[in-house]
Amino acid sequence: MNESHGGNPSEGGRGGLLLDDVRRMRVMVAGVRGARLVERVLPAPLPRVWQVMGDLEGGFGEFQPDMRSVRILRRDGDRVEALARSRYGLRAHFHGVLRPGWCWLQSRFLVIGMAAVEAGDESGHTRVALTGGVRVPGRAALVPFGARRELEEAMTRLAARVE
Repeated sequence: MNESHGGNPSEGGRGGLLLDDVRRMRVMVAGVRGARLVERVLPAPLPRVWQVMGDLEGGFGEFQPDMRSVRILRRDGDRVEALARSRYGLRAHFHGVLRPGWCWLQSRFLVIGMAAVEAGDESGHTRVALTGGVRVPGRAALVPFGARRELEEAMTRLAARVE
């Protein structure tokens, strides 16, 4: 499968399908048992939305309900290593990918996934997808309890931050 990093899906060479980052997030979530996805179109341009979402050490903690702080420990291209502290005092050591429009971070017990693309309708709006939750170590599974509520709250807070 050919990959795309944003924009609208279209037919690629040799019959492959190009996926935008939100569609790619849907595929990732479909492969993780118990994972939930919250998706919404926000009435703000992609650069403004990603300015908040992609700022792990700043804006991210302001819209994620359970994050108090995130500190990037190492960055190599789009690969990141980060240390996060929750509002409840718990810590997580994340490894993953952070690039414009896409973030997938995993620790031993947590997963965070975010994607954003232009809405594709000339409105200047942005389609956003969020996933995440408590990970079942050693398995492609998340504990689904309370995940949708937390994701909905994060999306509402993000919308308020970018409007």
